[in-house]
Amino acid sequence: MKNVIIIGAGPAGLTAAYELLSAGDYKVTILEESDTIGGISQTVNYKGNRMDLGGHRFFSKDPKVNAWWSRLLPLQGSPSRDDLLLDRKTECAKEGSDPETEDRVMLKRKRVSRIFYKHKFFDYPISLKKETIINMGFLTTCRAGCSYLFSCIYKRKEINLENFYINRFGKVLYSMFFEGYTEKLWGRHPRDISADWGAQRVKGLSILVILKNMFQNAFAKTENKNGKVETSLIEEFIYPKFGPGQLWETAAGEIEAMGGEIYKNCRVVTLDNENNHIHAVEYESKGSLHRMEADIILSSMPLKDLIAGMRNIPKEIRTIASGLPYRDFVTVGLLVDKLNLKNETSMKTVQNRIPDCWIYVQDTGVKLGRIQIFNNWSPYMVKDYENTVWIGLEYFCKEKDPFWSMAEEDCIDMAIRELITMGVIDSKEAVKDTHRIRVKKAYPAYFDTYRDIDRLITHLNSYENLFCIGRNGQHRYNNMDHSMITAFEAVKNITNRKTGKDNIWKVNTEQDYHEEN
Repeated sequence: MKNVIIIGAGPAGLTAAYELLSAGDYKVTILEESDTIGGISQTVNYKGNRMDLGGHRFFSKDPKVNAWWSRLLPLQGSPSRDDLLLDRKTECAKEGSDPETEDRVMLKRKRVSRIFYKHKFFDYPISLKKETIINMGFLTTCRAGCSYLFSCIYKRKEINLENFYINRFGKVLYSMFFEGYTEKLWGRHPRDISADWGAQRVKGLSILVILKNMFQNAFAKTENKNGKVETSLIEEFIYPKFGPGQLWETAAGEIEAMGGEIYKNCRVVTLDNENNHIHAVEYESKGSLHRMEADIILSSMPLKDLIAGMRNIPKEIRTIASGLPYRDFVTVGLLVDKLNLKNETSMKTVQNRIPDCWIYVQDTGVKLGRIQIFNNWSPYMVKDYENTVWIGLEYFCKEKDPFWSMAEEDCIDMAIRELITMGVIDSKEAVKDTHRIRVKKAYPAYFDTYRDIDRLITHLNSYENLFCIGRNGQHRYNNMDHSMITAFEAVKNITNRKTGKDNIWKVNTEQDYHEEN
């Protein structure tokens, strides 16, 4: 029986463990640095109010991923709480679970995400609806249209993210909806960021794709030659009753039931590597150092930390790894009675609240990047769903910078002041409770030594029994389903004794937009 060590109990690590144990003939141990399951896809429960760190819509173009999710958490077979309160008809699975009486259930949710810019809402991704033109104003709309036409004729060389965006949206829309937000997110101007990030996250999205989507929706979706309906941007997604962490906690329970072991609070510090083979890992737990032998290693730990823990690494490889950048993440949870934002959409909601799952804050006058409204992810995320609104204010920063190091009370006061400035709430007295969460290395970044990452990948691939998976394990801004697919591919290589690893690294390099189905 092969002894497998998996570093990290996030989506990639847990998926790999489940798949290997299902295949049989593998002893699987997961080493997790923190005391939680799910990585950035965890759910934080604060006094019965749950926080989804980063926001996780469950959708995938991969049938295996969808089947995997449904196997662990069946689709809802009866209306959810908000459906019942609104007397809203919802398409339910014939043999699904009842979310009012059962916990292991996936809800069907509407996708609503918008941009908040200069106290006005715009569709995300930006659309060309009548409301957009009214909010932008006639002159700005004309300027944006001319700018886009100019970008169609005179293409910029895509040497950076700025040129990538301008080629697809024109300079006016880029300046309004991409430039400032991107700089908030990464702490760098788009001209200093590799175009790879745009290819990763925006991919085939452009004004033309948006127009195509509008016409498809206007004509009740157009059937293709095979009779299948195409939707360019997803309008629905599924979501665990208690947030993404519920899925991964359920997966962890299944893994342990199959004989897998999950060790929490175990920080991997050293990998015993020699002659293109990893022989063992050393990890720190409760102040002591432990060694564990391994036949196979799957790592979802940050590449920077992975290389730092290995011996006899060429100087240039160590330099590349140590220079890989990350953005860290702070969420401030606020419990309020209501928001001042009016629901001017056609969607019927409880207490007529705005229907957004999250709101992108484009204004550069505030540090705030996004607002999550947890009530709209799932009514079961909020303890008093009908009478309170539980929101998460998302800030992007760098570990140990002034914002990261700010005292919790000062951080929360700043967040409240920004919401008042934006007109989202009236006063500090509107806030009933607060909670702050900080997450290290949430977002792998595409600048600095990232330009040389191919050399680092080549070196890592030389270790025959090492497989790098997941977002941080590949230093790639993967969605959750892509992280899972890297695990599927790695397990396929292990069980089939395939030596090449290109298939693992090629996950999420296709040129379709992430939300295209």
